[in-house]
Amino acid sequence: MACLLETPIRMSVLSEVTASSRHYVDRLFDPDPQKVLQGVIDMKNAVIGNNKQKANLIVLGAVPRLLYLLQQETSSTELKTECAVVLGSLAMGTENNVKSLLDCHIIPALLQGLLSPDLKFIEACLRCLRTIFTSPVTPEELLYTDATVIPHLMALLSRSRYTQEYICQIFSHCCKGPDHQTILFNHGAVQNIAHLLTSVSYKVRMQALKCFSVLAFENPQVSMTLVNVLVDGELLPQIFVKMLQRDKPIEMQLTSAKCLTYMCRAGAIRTDDNCIVLKTLPCLVRMCSKERLLEERVEGAETLAYLIEPDVELQRIASITDHLIAMLADYFKYPSSVSAITDIKRLDHDLKHAHELRQAAFKLYASLGANDEDIRKKIIDTENMMDRIVTGLSESSVKVRLAAVRCLHSLSRSVQQLRTSFQDHAVWKPLMKVLQNAPDEILVVASSMLCNLLLEFSPSKEPILESGAVELLCGLTQSENPALRVNGIWALMNMAFQAEQKIKADILRSLSTEQLFRLLSDSDLNVLMKTLGLLRNLLSTRPHIDKIMSTHGKQIMQAVTLILEGEHNIEVKEQTLCILANIADGTTAKELIMTNDDILQKIKYYMGHSHVKLQLAAMFCISNLVWNEEEGSQERQDKLRDMGIVDILHKLSQSPDSNLCDK
Repeated sequence: MACLLETPIRMSVLSEVTASSRHYVDRLFDPDPQKVLQGVIDMKNAVIGNNKQKANLIVLGAVPRLLYLLQQETSSTELKTECAVVLGSLAMGTENNVKSLLDCHIIPALLQGLLSPDLKFIEACLRCLRTIFTSPVTPEELLYTDATVIPHLMALLSRSRYTQEYICQIFSHCCKGPDHQTILFNHGAVQNIAHLLTSVSYKVRMQALKCFSVLAFENPQVSMTLVNVLVDGELLPQIFVKMLQRDKPIEMQLTSAKCLTYMCRAGAIRTDDNCIVLKTLPCLVRMCSKERLLEERVEGAETLAYLIEPDVELQRIASITDHLIAMLADYFKYPSSVSAITDIKRLDHDLKHAHELRQAAFKLYASLGANDEDIRKKIIDTENMMDRIVTGLSESSVKVRLAAVRCLHSLSRSVQQLRTSFQDHAVWKPLMKVLQNAPDEILVVASSMLCNLLLEFSPSKEPILESGAVELLCGLTQSENPALRVNGIWALMNMAFQAEQKIKADILRSLSTEQLFRLLSDSDLNVLMKTLGLLRNLLSTRPHIDKIMSTHGKQIMQAVTLILEGEHNIEVKEQTLCILANIADGTTAKELIMTNDDILQKIKYYMGHSHVKLQLAAMFCISNLVWNEEEGSQERQDKLRDMGIVDILHKLSQSPDSNLCDK
């Protein structure tokens, strides 16, 4: 019987809760405008900080009525303003609240409100819009659907410090990608926002700064413009440098360092400029220290990783600044047993977000070790570093796994480490695990790293082969993602280098000649080049050449012909001629060339080509075909002499190019 009682009890509790809220909604329908206004004010006071009350009022249908009152011409400005305030308060609740508001088409109603002459009402609408647009459930595109909105917001910037703060915040949250950057830039965002950096209001300065960081990110046009903008007689980069001094709030230091970082990466500031080397880089290293909050340490490390990623000199400077490499090791010990955090709420938050620290550390280690062997050694020698990376490969967070693979990939560029640390920690095992059904972004980096582990001097090559790598890599060559096709074929190319006959046969069998042909006509140039590299490695050492050509000769000659006849660049044609030279080195395989007049004519044509690389490659073919010590060399020489090859050789012996002359 108890079970039967459950439902009515629940319903009565719910009806009690909603009944206590219903009178707020009922008052919105009162015929007396003064009572309606008082009802909205009471509702405002009831919902502040009360998520339950907010949810109840939404369920009871308060939102459509508030929006109706907000848009009614007969409503007083005071009533409209109070409605906007209540809606803003409802939006500050849960994400579901925001979804409900969006479903009621709140954004067009608030944007319409911005056309009012009343500043207080405009500010209330902007505050509400700011809250809605900063929610992760709101599509940024809603700001750009009506082309008149952005110019109107630009015009409102000058109205008050609140309009400045809210509009800049809306812009920085809704600027995602080059299209949005271009719209804002074309509507004068740089000129309209620049002078706000000297505002008396800290909040305005901060939001303007954030705006510039999102506008400049990976955008050369904006960045080049920012470099030359003057504010009160001072250039913007100088203002940013002042804002990242130690006496400024941390949030300001970090955001101005981001602005300078993005401008540097976009090519607007040189990497050896003092504002980068002496100001931005040290500021970002400072953000990585133990004293900083978790979010600051994460943002500092990730921005620094982005700044130094392409520049070896900045990597070297960073690696010796404030013991950065050792400092980053603390990112994995968080929070430590003697953690200074006394705030329990903060500790709970940090425990939930500790994975972000690990991700940031891996990213920064990856950038630090991208080019310099000594830095890589320092990273690997940091306490338990390899164990931490291996653990990172199997973390539940995709972002941590990706950052760990990136870090490992960066370190795998070292021949020394491939032979030692990578072998000691059997890194290939977790890596092969990662490659099983991972998201594409992880697969791209993991397969790229596998290319390095399959180089002939890598001790991991054998065990990787034994664990089914051939099938896995052949599978990658069929991916729709060009980066995965490149890595799949590249790894197979490395695998085939100086490999045994059995491995080469396995590759050809698993790949299939049909797939090989598909890759040779791939629209991605990198895929084509690596496929030719694979063929070249497969067709090396005589017995292997003869064996492969006896089973796949017809198809391979067909592929070579197609490429030499096609519209391809010099590098592609050179690789293809080198494959022919390898075939010409076979004992029985060379007959496939000698009995193919079409191919012989092509070799002759490339001997007389204007490009030396192609002439040299064609010469290799001839050289292998006429080798005196091999059976049938006389007949081959006679045939080539009849084709006029000797005359071309006489001509080439007069060539100004010494290599060609010697050949």
